[in-house]
Amino acid sequence: MSEVYGLVLSVIVSLIVLKLCHWIYKWRNPKCKGKLPPGSMGFPVIGETFEFMRPFDFSLVISPYLEKRISRYGSKVFRTSLFGAKVIISTDPDVNMEMAKASSQLGATDSLRRIFGENNVFFKNKDLHKYVRNLTIRFVGPESLKTRLIHDIDTLLRNHIENGALSGSFDVREAAIKAVGELIAKKVMGETESEAVKDLGLCWSAFRANWFNFSYNIPGTTARRKATTLLKALIQKKQASKEVLGEFLDVIFDEMEKDGTALDIDRAVNLIFTFSLLSQETTPGILGAILKLVADRPSVMQELQREHEVIIRNRADKEAGLTWEEYKSMTFTHMVIKETLRFISTQPTVHRIPGQDLQIGGYTVPAGWLFFGIPQVHFDEEKYGDPLTFNPWRWQGKDIYGTVSRDYMPFGAGATHCVGSEFAKLTIAIVLHHLSRYRWTLDPKTRVLRKYSLIFPAGCKVHISKDLTDDH
Repeated sequence: MSEVYGLVLSVIVSLIVLKLCHWIYKWRNPKCKGKLPPGSMGFPVIGETFEFMRPFDFSLVISPYLEKRISRYGSKVFRTSLFGAKVIISTDPDVNMEMAKASSQLGATDSLRRIFGENNVFFKNKDLHKYVRNLTIRFVGPESLKTRLIHDIDTLLRNHIENGALSGSFDVREAAIKAVGELIAKKVMGETESEAVKDLGLCWSAFRANWFNFSYNIPGTTARRKATTLLKALIQKKQASKEVLGEFLDVIFDEMEKDGTALDIDRAVNLIFTFSLLSQETTPGILGAILKLVADRPSVMQELQREHEVIIRNRADKEAGLTWEEYKSMTFTHMVIKETLRFISTQPTVHRIPGQDLQIGGYTVPAGWLFFGIPQVHFDEEKYGDPLTFNPWRWQGKDIYGTVSRDYMPFGAGATHCVGSEFAKLTIAIVLHHLSRYRWTLDPKTRVLRKYSLIFPAGCKVHISKDLTDDH
């Protein structure tokens, strides 16, 4: 009898091993109706995620992961698996632009979909133009920035910088995160209860810590649920008491009414949550990188200070807030911002997930696969002389406001080009404007690492010694 049991057990184990080997073979050799790019799918489920996400020094402009793959495959386009998903990565500018134009469905891993919400309109093609782009333009497009938001952003950032200066040092990146959070809270809820704003801030912080993890990750999901529950309760409370809603909610519900859609609070909350997180994640990171680059180049810092001193000197009221005309006159500041965006963009800026097989660049991008387009063209010697050097003057006499071309796409391209780019640039310019009033140095412990996004292990603290306006 024991021999029979042993035989049965052997058969079961053999079948399991056979099934496992077959599954691993299918994983490593995905089927495609056309021609897949070269590459390896890595370990089952895990893929090559850990190597892809390994931080590397800011001074490197191409990750060791990419450099190794491009050299191994002899191709700027290759396949892999990241975050439990099948992925095609491209550093070819023609392929990236072609994909940006061919598909408008924003690509995202399961972990992001879960954190943002499975039904979030940011990931639904049919709603993308209808809601997200229209709403974002109405929130933070050039007209809104010019007529309504510039004063609020200027006031909040100036207060944070002046308060930080009084203590002699402060973390500029964290100050920007707080200021953007306060702005959005004010525009969403009007004069929101301070305790609610604090709770929202904790939820957003938890979310930022869980941006790109595997699909089974739970903390980010919990943070999203708490934030959306809190926002929904605040909206319902204001509606029940007939209180006036904030500008952003008015815009959202107005768009829904125009489209004939019922006033969906859940959808409004999802939009607010997503916009809030994206705003607080991207802009402060770019700002931190600018401060590091400027602090390492005294000539750039001196020119920035000169430009902003002139702006203040030409004001009738030295304490007046920044105007739109002054912002547009910041030629060198815009050159610094544009050069920084070129220099830091080593993460994917074109994210797509095509609904059908696409033939691009001689390869097939299968339906349902993620496509990550990385703007490595920013460091092409033929396009940019001495590309590894941070040099704002390279933009002198050129278009300093454009953010999309075949050779320059820090905010993506095509239908999902980031329409919040002007908001980011204005926020950064205002910080530079007020910070340039002081003599400042970056804390020597400040380090910038590249990952999927920029990370600051020791923060981004500046030490302030003097208000330069005291000299005038």
